[in-house]
Amino acid sequence: MDNQLIQFMGWVPAVIFPLAAMLQLLKIYTSRRADGVSASAWLAFGIANLCLYIYTEKYEELQALLGMVGQALIDFLIAGYATYLNRVNGTVLRGKI
Repeated sequence: MDNQLIQFMGWVPAVIFPLAAMLQLLKIYTSRRADGVSASAWLAFGIANLCLYIYTEKYEELQALLGMVGQALIDFLIAGYATYLNRVNGTVLRGKI
């Protein structure tokens, strides 16, 4: 496969995944509510992205840094902020994951 095509294909998820997650973060930030947002799922996504970054061994490629490490940081922000908002707004489901 052509190297330019492969590079382009690497940029697609490196841009789309963080932008999509930023939409979720922006939504809960502007509404100050996290109803229906699963903090544990976003935490799991963050852990999975960090593991995938290590597994691929492309530590110095910008696509990997943005698409996996950057995505993981956004995932952790969403998880933390959703947990905070649910506690502040009294919407924490006690005893349920």
